[in-house]
Amino acid sequence: MPSVDKPHSAISALPGASRAPLPDFLSPQLATLVADPPAGDHWLHELKFDGYRILARLDHGTVRLLSRNGRDWTSRLPGPAGAVRGVPASRAMLDGEVAVFMPDGTTSFQALQNMFSGVETGGSMAYVVFDLLHLDGQDLTGVPLEQRKAALARILAGPPAGLRYSEHVVGGGRAFFARACEVGLEGIICKRRDAPYRGTRSADWLKVKCAREQEVVIGGYTDPEGSRVGIGALLAGVYEGTDLAYIGKIGTGFASRTLHDLKARLARLARPTSPFSIATPRGTGIHWVKPQLVAQVKFTEWTSDGKLRHPSFQGLRADKAPADVVRERPSKR
Repeated sequence: MPSVDKPHSAISALPGASRAPLPDFLSPQLATLVADPPAGDHWLHELKFDGYRILARLDHGTVRLLSRNGRDWTSRLPGPAGAVRGVPASRAMLDGEVAVFMPDGTTSFQALQNMFSGVETGGSMAYVVFDLLHLDGQDLTGVPLEQRKAALARILAGPPAGLRYSEHVVGGGRAFFARACEVGLEGIICKRRDAPYRGTRSADWLKVKCAREQEVVIGGYTDPEGSRVGIGALLAGVYEGTDLAYIGKIGTGFASRTLHDLKARLARLARPTSPFSIATPRGTGIHWVKPQLVAQVKFTEWTSDGKLRHPSFQGLRADKAPADVVRERPSKR
């Protein structure tokens, strides 16, 4: 068994902490979408950031940044990786979100995508850390959330440039959510203060969104019309069991460069038949593709026949597996 380090002072005394080697990866805890924030002071509330979920593994100066499905993104995120290297710990596992902050304080997924492509966005990238899962030989996943965050706040006092601690409020979820929406933020995450970290989706973590968003699987595209270049619209779907259901066309939100890049990527995925087995679209000028790319869209509402109304393309999500993309509706609590 790999050796473990002497823990930070008082970490080993936290209820639920246990001595263990630093893991290679942990399945991230996921939040359940709900329509309204929960009431009561047994919940704490954080801002929701529009970026990529990233686990950071620090081992004696060596950093690995891992996506929610375990892919190594260290080389794609040199800034956040360097920031994590400055954390005052020998070994640690952090959980957070890499996002691009705009001058008005909001985060932009489109700006993050543009930054990956080398396009100037006017924003700055940061790794926002909201949980501490392991620290110097101690597994903290069994420790109540509020105490994990207190330990995280201590080690991130005066954080390295490019790294931020995710602040929270206790109780007052409705007012906190209203204010987040008022200033143009994505939404909030509500977490039970006393809950351990569970590597699955549960009701211990809830998300409440100001705007409607949906991840979709791209199953095809149409030819451009008029002065449009690259593609006309994307044909989007979600999985219902093992069947890919068509949920509409995405024809807005694209920059010219994005249209060219998408056309090149989609051309490599061409297939002769539709991948949709529910509500396959009809018409001319349609090109089918293997359902391997996931996009994020914003939209106004679901129509009565289950289609997206006014969807707008926000970017591709390399951190999501197509088979995991389902129709996301707020659950009833």
